[in-house]
Amino acid sequence: MDALTRQRPRRGLLDFERDLSRMFESVLSPFQEGNGPAGWRPRMDLSETDDAYHLQMDLPGMTKEDIRIRMEDNRLRVSGERTEEAAVEDEDHIRSERYFGSFFRSVRVPTPIVEDEIEAHFTDGVLTVNLPKVEESKPTRIEIA
Repeated sequence: MDALTRQRPRRGLLDFERDLSRMFESVLSPFQEGNGPAGWRPRMDLSETDDAYHLQMDLPGMTKEDIRIRMEDNRLRVSGERTEEAAVEDEDHIRSERYFGSFFRSVRVPTPIVEDEIEAHFTDGVLTVNLPKVEESKPTRIEIA
C-alpha cells in the first residue's frame, strides 16, 4: 500500500472524538454554567502557575467596552455582547456561522486570589486575565536532605 492510499485510523478517531464532543456540547450547553438561553460560548483557556491563574478568551469582533468582568465567590465571571453587523440590502447570505448576542462564562478558581491585583488586557480580540494567588495558597517547595 503506498503513502497516498494508506489509511490513518488515528486521524479518523480524532475527528470522531471532536465531532462527538461538539454534539454533546450542543445538546448539554443549556445546562452548563455560563450559557444563557440564547447565548454563545466564547472559547477560553485557563492555566496555572505557582503564582497565578491565567485566563485567555477569544472574543473576536468585540471591543473592551463590550466586555464585563467580575470576581465573586471565588468565581471569575466574564460576560458581554457582540452585536450583529447591519445587513446590506443588496446582499443575500449564503452561509452564516458567526455568533452574535450576549454571552456569559463563569470559572471557579480553586484557591484564594489577591483580588486587588487582578489584571485584565484585551488585545487583538483576545481577553487575558491574570489572577494572582494569595501567598498562603502558593505551593512550597521542600528540599530533600
